[in-house]
Amino acid sequence: MTVKTLPPNSRPIEGELQLKDTQALVVRSSEPVSSERPQVLVTKNLEPETIVYDPVAVAEHYRHRPLQVLGRIFAVLGPTFSFAFGLWWDIKRGVVVKNDRRRAIQLKELLTQLGPAYIKIGQALSTRPDLVPPVYLEELTRLQDQLPAFPNEIAYQFIQEELGQPPEEVYAELSSQPIAAASLGQVYKGKLKTGEEVAVKVQRPDLRERITIDLYILRGLAAWVQKKVKRVRSDLVGILDELGDRIFEEMDYIHEGENAERFFQLYGHIQDIYVPRIYWEYTNRRVLTMEWINGTKLTQTAEISAQGIDARYLIEVGVQCSLRQLLEHGFFHADPHPGNLLATPDGKLAYLDFGMMSEIKPPQRYGLIEAIVHVVNRDFEGLAQDYVKLDFLSPETDLTPIIPAFGKVFANAQGASVAEFNIKSITDELSELMYEYPFRVPPYYALIIRSLVTLEGIAIYIDPNFKVLSEAYPYVAKRLLTDPAPELRISLRDLLFKDGKFRWNRLENLLRNARKNQDYDLNLVVNQGVDFLSSERGSFIRDKLVDEFLNGINALSKNVLHNFTYLLRERVGITAINETPAATVEQQQTLEHIKNILNILRETRGFDPAQLAPQVAQLAFNPGVQRLGQQVANQLVQKATVRLIRELLTAEEVKNSEIEYPTTRV
Repeated sequence: MTVKTLPPNSRPIEGELQLKDTQALVVRSSEPVSSERPQVLVTKNLEPETIVYDPVAVAEHYRHRPLQVLGRIFAVLGPTFSFAFGLWWDIKRGVVVKNDRRRAIQLKELLTQLGPAYIKIGQALSTRPDLVPPVYLEELTRLQDQLPAFPNEIAYQFIQEELGQPPEEVYAELSSQPIAAASLGQVYKGKLKTGEEVAVKVQRPDLRERITIDLYILRGLAAWVQKKVKRVRSDLVGILDELGDRIFEEMDYIHEGENAERFFQLYGHIQDIYVPRIYWEYTNRRVLTMEWINGTKLTQTAEISAQGIDARYLIEVGVQCSLRQLLEHGFFHADPHPGNLLATPDGKLAYLDFGMMSEIKPPQRYGLIEAIVHVVNRDFEGLAQDYVKLDFLSPETDLTPIIPAFGKVFANAQGASVAEFNIKSITDELSELMYEYPFRVPPYYALIIRSLVTLEGIAIYIDPNFKVLSEAYPYVAKRLLTDPAPELRISLRDLLFKDGKFRWNRLENLLRNARKNQDYDLNLVVNQGVDFLSSERGSFIRDKLVDEFLNGINALSKNVLHNFTYLLRERVGITAINETPAATVEQQQTLEHIKNILNILRETRGFDPAQLAPQVAQLAFNPGVQRLGQQVANQLVQKATVRLIRELLTAEEVKNSEIEYPTTRV
């Protein structure tokens, strides 16, 4: 394959996929990101080959090698058809295939034989106990880190080529055999001359060639299906290209090290999340040296429990971390299988293997938050609009038939909260709609779903009743209440108002869920709420809240007067006083909602009656509060004046009517 020099972080000229050694200076900052990281300054001349995936160059390369491509196709189809025929024959003979360990071992061996691309498919299946029978699940989990190793001689050769010295001169100790072998490389346990225990990952030989030819064949198949099968509207080619980009990045261990550093900066501060450090002095394109982590796979629940660690809690930690990855910063771990998530002896969740990472742009992140809100609240009209924003539907699409179709998808909830569904069931249901309506799956979505569904698979393995959406909604509610982004403020407005009416139950639900999130800050909500309501953007919500506040005051005053006049009539005996009517049903409901919200706020973490007075005093000097107070006071006076005039005019009309048509008393 032709090669060409590429500077780091660049892409090739169209039609070329070329590589050459380039010099790069990698510096680890002398200012640690957090106190948990020791202060260190490392400068090291590395020689990375910047690898990028270019499908045009790949196609050009294999277009002139038809025999090689045909050979690979037959190499894949032969054993695949043989395995499929064996399953069919077993079924014909009445063998219970799902309990046949022999066939499960054959499937694992088949995927191993077919190579890294197919191994990754098996890894994804190994996290789905709801899809894969237990016998097969047990064998497929071996694909995570128990694959056949390649010879030590090749690994040692790569270490010397990449680091410039033989292994015995680089490391004080190195295990005689790899302690784990995965799809792209194998890992040795070692010790540096300075005493730190490390994991040394060495890449498999001929990796690029084997993966590239499979991507070329699968891409050609995807293009044919996309062209010939009209029911398939998804960008299959784009999805494969996205996967190709990620796999090529994963083959560059310098890129993986940079990913680990960035992951630590963004998420290393989250409680009970641990990210191993990278030793740049001993890292290059095909060799990665990182901190050794003593830990247990999350799916080894018995071993974790024996250490006194709550595996379910660690899954909750992982879900919260994933939410920040997908919805807050957009930089996410796209391969969170059990081999990459470990429970450490001190009860933390350690992330490993940062080769396959991806990013979500801000519009897509906000779109996902809005979609979660609309799903949980059964707002299918809003959900249909979200699918347009997320590029699943074109802006010209007629949403009229799609909105009730969403309602049918969630009809099986039978009144239960949609948050009680799992992501896999929702994804499966929505996938059926893809064939009936003009949906298309954008390339970025495939890795998001892979990440979420894989994490959910681990969660279900630990706790079959675990609901990711239910765990996610408190975070989403917190973001809606605290994030000042215009997109989420609009989403909050649409959530709280419908047909001009304020939906108190939605606000109560948001506040109840948000207070469950550990990062929820009541003071922040109050301050940001005041700033927003006093701004021009918050005028709509402010006006409606004033109306609701007036309803509450009217309800309260009417109830007080009603009770007072009732007391006079019944107990004091003054019957000449007419009984004042009580508040209307609508006003009474508003008053009840206000009471409920006050109770929710009192029960929220961070609410302290002892600090309430100083907080109120501090808020009183807030310019936003003063501006909001003036605006609300003006509106209250205007609305009260209008109401008073209306009541006076009504009373005058009644009086005139009585004069014109006097009532005859008997």
